[in-house]
Amino acid sequence: MRIAYFDCFAGVAGDMIVGALLDAGLALADLKRELSKLDVGGYSVEVRKTERNGISGTKFEVVTEEANVSRSAAEIVRIVEDSRLDEDVKRASVAILQTLARVEARIHNANVDEIHLHEVGGLDAIVDVVSSVAGLKLLGVDEVRASSIHVGTGFVECRHGTIPVPAPATLALLEGVPVVSRGIDAELATPTGVAIIRTLAAGGTGFGPMPAMRVETTGYGAGSRDLPIPNLLRVTIGQADSAYEADEVMLIETNIDDMSPEVIGYVCELLLSQGALDVYTTPVFMKKNRPGTLLSVLARPAEEDAVVATLFRETTTLGVRIGMLRRQKLERETVEIDTRFGPVVVKVSRHDGRIANAAPEYESVRKIALLRGIPLKDVYDEVTRAARDALDDNGDGGRSQLPPEGAEV
Repeated sequence: MRIAYFDCFAGVAGDMIVGALLDAGLALADLKRELSKLDVGGYSVEVRKTERNGISGTKFEVVTEEANVSRSAAEIVRIVEDSRLDEDVKRASVAILQTLARVEARIHNANVDEIHLHEVGGLDAIVDVVSSVAGLKLLGVDEVRASSIHVGTGFVECRHGTIPVPAPATLALLEGVPVVSRGIDAELATPTGVAIIRTLAAGGTGFGPMPAMRVETTGYGAGSRDLPIPNLLRVTIGQADSAYEADEVMLIETNIDDMSPEVIGYVCELLLSQGALDVYTTPVFMKKNRPGTLLSVLARPAEEDAVVATLFRETTTLGVRIGMLRRQKLERETVEIDTRFGPVVVKVSRHDGRIANAAPEYESVRKIALLRGIPLKDVYDEVTRAARDALDDNGDGGRSQLPPEGAEV
């Protein structure tokens, strides 16, 4: 599996992402060929080598004839959907643009279909989005990961006047994403750049330290300004140094011996509903041989504070233990299988390209069992067989792929 890891030590912007990919080996001629599929004119792209604090990088710039143009979200999406781009490039580009539109609509208390995008509604932003998605595909990247995002501080001028950094749209897009601010008085992270990275990095879950990989190439995308730090976005591309997918998660634990089991059950359900990856309990004996419960929560690093706050608010604990764990995982996806009961959601895992497990999603089979009066285990077994038969037929079994869990679309 080929990974692209973006090190956002000086923030992230759409043009910096494209510049980094070009610097890492993306051929400009190939990128222009993909952009020609947009079937829109009135712009050109310029690429040049430059330096920031002595480090060489590539500056990508979209030059347009537009001035202060805003488009509705529907217009922007239509430009991409009516293009001749490959379907997977269309789908990811539309997901990014719709994420931007939803955030802008929320901030301005407007309908998402009617919201007009100003700073991100021009051709330059559209080209940045499509170039990022198409460029990663041209480079053969299978997975995008990213570091914490440096956001900067201070104020910035926009069409609505002077606003704080991070800008409201940027900050909304950063919800659930790890960020840092180290006193640089500048806007380092833009809405377009954050939307691209967040959407492509597994819907916001692909943030953390650089994964184990065999480095093949590195590129630097240059920003427009000179800063006290190198105004660059670094991308490192390489092969995953493992046969399995890997990530890092937090293990948050506490011992409880003075709380009702009913409350513990409630807390477990609450944590799962708030996005914890897993919650489980273990019976333990505590001091003076008192029976107690070890409550363990697996969560993404960005969710650490929220999990700890819930444990302190909802339980009697006086403290929690926190550790970082590295996980290795089978390749997995969620698909929809046609069965005699109708479409059923199935979770599929693979090892070395072969199906390891195909497990029906519990709520899907539960609903069928209740509606039809069929034993749950019979529905489960039949759907599992149907899933394996469908997936073994031709590699995809005619299934319709659903977005990964937690992805923004």
